[in-house]
Amino acid sequence: MKPNFTQKVTNWGNFPVVEKEMRSEDSFKKIKEFVLNHNEIIARGNGRCYGDASLGETIFSTKKLNKFISFDRLNGVIECESGVLLSDVLEIAVPQGYFLYVTPGTKFISVGGAIASDVHGKNHHAEGCFSEYVMEFKLMTENGDIITCSREENSDKFWSTIGGMGLTGIILNVKFKLKNIETAYIRQESIKAENLDEIFRLFEESENWTYTVAWIDCLQKGKNLGRSILMRGEHAFQHELPQNLTRQPLRLKKKLQPTVPFYFPGFILNSLTVKIFNLLYYKKQAKKEVKSFIDYETFFYPLDAITDWNKIYGKSGFIQYQMVIPKEAGKEGMKQILETIAASGNGSFLAVLKLFGKNNPEAYNSFPFEGYTLALDFKVNSKLKKLVEKLDDTVQKFGGRIYLTKDSMSRSSLTNYLKNIQSSKFVSLQHKRIINNNS
Repeated sequence: MKPNFTQKVTNWGNFPVVEKEMRSEDSFKKIKEFVLNHNEIIARGNGRCYGDASLGETIFSTKKLNKFISFDRLNGVIECESGVLLSDVLEIAVPQGYFLYVTPGTKFISVGGAIASDVHGKNHHAEGCFSEYVMEFKLMTENGDIITCSREENSDKFWSTIGGMGLTGIILNVKFKLKNIETAYIRQESIKAENLDEIFRLFEESENWTYTVAWIDCLQKGKNLGRSILMRGEHAFQHELPQNLTRQPLRLKKKLQPTVPFYFPGFILNSLTVKIFNLLYYKKQAKKEVKSFIDYETFFYPLDAITDWNKIYGKSGFIQYQMVIPKEAGKEGMKQILETIAASGNGSFLAVLKLFGKNNPEAYNSFPFEGYTLALDFKVNSKLKKLVEKLDDTVQKFGGRIYLTKDSMSRSSLTNYLKNIQSSKFVSLQHKRIINNNS
């Protein structure tokens, strides 16, 4: 009798929840057998993406592909299996004076997932996406062959896999570059903005900074629409640090890590509690501008400090909606998006605004292009689908794009750049949803 590997699977948003077959292997031979014996497969890393991106009829988990292969400390080049997490890379690299060139807002994603989503961070305007620093990777195709993909070798597969959402095969291992750092700290400036005009001006004035990001109060209206706080930062040099941080500048003290022990009741998150949270967050910074030195974990991964923070949204789960609007239309596009959210009353605790730089045309499946991107967390409820449809209309009107890594509700018309990927075996639920909407 064939063993039953069916189980309930969901990603970080706890929406949707599916019951599918999921397997994990650590030998390439067994992975090949798995691929050849199934008609539909999608690879899944650590499940920290949102929505239905890495869910499918049959799921291959890369969690057992968690070994480091080599670390060239002289040139800052690391090679590892695709299931290695960015947190694992940082644990090894930072004490040696290296950091990730590009990192998203959580360090608990896999290296393979970073390629499949071609993740971006607070520095896209300055240093691009994760793929800019990928040298090569090994890919298992639908017939079980293992090929090396780089800019020179199998370049078609290299570029279609980057941002390709796992639809070209299973990434097995990856070689990529790291950046030099002197300390594990960031020199940060935090500046309050009263409205959308001011925050856009601050972004324009901060384009020479490597890292920029803004928290934005998405429930404000009128003259306070777009009220926000900009954080901009640079990796701190050792001579800049205060005396108390210079003893071990590349090592951080361990911190207590609180845990959300249970799913919050659904009634706790509502427009009133979101308004109160946003008010307190804005008011906690008393001065207009604050300069400080903070460790890289606080700057890049504030939510990672709370284990299982996704339970705050309750058992019904949440989605993260992220779009990019072209730069020339950025302010007007964001104005209409924020007005739509404020009118709906379906506010977001976490609304993050960033500036993207020019895209790499070779990475044609990547999400970012030059413009402004807004990411918002919404609790799943009966009104959410209607709000998403309205937001989709605005994004489409301004020539924008939806981030597939976080999408679970948007219409296919906004995600038609998936047409560049052709695969008969590696299929996700998201891919099926888009195809069905197009048919």
